Amino acid sequence: MEKEKEINSFNHSISIVERKNIIITGVKKVESFDKEEFLLETIMGYLALKGEDLELVKLDTIQGTVTIKGFIKSFDYIDDNTKKEKESSIISRLFK
Repeated sequence: MEKEKEINSFNHSISIVERKNIIITGVKKVESFDKEEFLLETIMGYLALKGEDLELVKLDTIQGTVTIKGFIKSFDYIDDNTKKEKESSIISRLFK
């Protein structure tokens, strides 16, 4: 409980540099990730990040900060129903 209160006290922000690097604050949990998609739970809802050759550079669970590099194509905030569809699509890609 203490850790969740600590993360919730931080603001949520997204900083993108030249579509190559992205820094996201206010991240509660990294749900799933691969080279094409990251699914993150933030204090403002679920965030789906899509791109090419995505790589997790830094994960700070105490501060709630994630740094990702790669070619960023899009990011969307999604609700719980869409999250389940996204997770199933990632799993289906793994077992092709």
